[in-house]
Amino acid sequence: MTQLDPRDPRPPAEQIAGYLRAQIQSEQLAEGDQLPSTSQLMDQYGVASSTARRAVGLLITEGLVEGKTGAGTFVRVQRPMIQIGTQRYSRRTRQSGQPALRAEAEAAGMISRQEIRELAEVSAPRWVAESYGIEPGSTVFVRRRTELIDEEPNQLADSYYTLDLIAAAPQLAEVATGPGGGFARIEDAGWTFWEFEERNFARMPSPEEAAGLHLPPGVPIVRKRRFAWAVKHEGDVPTLVEAFESIMRGDRVELVYRFPAPE
Repeated sequence: MTQLDPRDPRPPAEQIAGYLRAQIQSEQLAEGDQLPSTSQLMDQYGVASSTARRAVGLLITEGLVEGKTGAGTFVRVQRPMIQIGTQRYSRRTRQSGQPALRAEAEAAGMISRQEIRELAEVSAPRWVAESYGIEPGSTVFVRRRTELIDEEPNQLADSYYTLDLIAAAPQLAEVATGPGGGFARIEDAGWTFWEFEERNFARMPSPEEAAGLHLPPGVPIVRKRRFAWAVKHEGDVPTLVEAFESIMRGDRVELVYRFPAPE
């Protein structure tokens, strides 16, 4: 029997979770390995079943392990990550005929596809209205989709456009936007992209986000808001042409940015 440290101020469940966590971090328990059962933990540490279950529950909440019905609890296998960086906004990527995420997935040896959740005119959320300089509740067009990597939901992506832009680039309102994705259709309408801004924020998911992304307990999300400005003629003041928000699985994306050092 392994003795718990009576001088440790942590409750027994937290001590046991700490021992197991250390074994996972040192890879004594490797990805895919099964954790000791509740009865084994009870025997090993001399604790009640509720204490053993709470210890494992703490690791599930942290996202280190996952329970499989009828089989036990296992160290989570970390899936390959998609690297998202500035290259996805290059004209070369659009001219390849592939949407950015598909190109990034293929570079990592994975397959991506998307499912449309909604194509509709909606009232602009406050952050969208403020970005476009319009009144909150004004009508905009939203293109909502779920992006899947190897058939698992990877992000919930929503693009907001003005109705004028939809009139100029009607394929944005269709299920299939065509080769190169939405940015290519905006360019076809005569715009040249000028600048992009991204704002990334990590947090735990809402119940709806967890359900939409099939998230196990303990996995955070990264909320990305992206703003794309473009011009039609040299010397024009750049115009916002897309306000975009995505909710991404925090365990499946890596944000990679490489750029010249500012002066």
